[in-house]
Amino acid sequence: MFGGGLLIIMGIDPGIAILGFGIVKYQANKFTVMDYGAVTTAAGTPMSERLKILYRELTEIIAEHQPDAFAVEELFFNKNIKTALTIGHARGVTVLAAANSCVPIYEYTPLQVKQAVVGYGRAEKKQVQQMVKILLNLREVPKPDDVADALAVAICHGHSSNFADQFRL
Repeated sequence: MFGGGLLIIMGIDPGIAILGFGIVKYQANKFTVMDYGAVTTAAGTPMSERLKILYRELTEIIAEHQPDAFAVEELFFNKNIKTALTIGHARGVTVLAAANSCVPIYEYTPLQVKQAVVGYGRAEKKQVQQMVKILLNLREVPKPDDVADALAVAICHGHSSNFADQFRL
């Protein structure tokens, strides 16, 4: 649990084609970016191979940065069942990668992420992206959107870290 010292947080926005990740240091109520990007898989690649790629890439990123916490966005209800199942597979692989790496896992709803980053749970995507840019002192909004979303999840965990055990998966 966070005791006011340095906390390295890995945020994840799960997806099968594009999985956004962001790694931040959080100390003294200040964020510093360590790394961010996207793990991508090609359309037409068998699902099992895509999941294997996500798992392999994530475990390498986790090994490189040794995060203290792994924050992932909860799935929201999606009208397209196939899309929801596919994202669910990707999310499961991300949770497995963190669990096998012995990193504590925390989950947040999109509403919690928006509230933590913008201060308003119904904020627009562009507002969240601009606040990520500001809070992390970046020159521009990270692209693709999945990366900015992952950084937002990491920020959410930082703001919630004093009572994060209630969100632990």
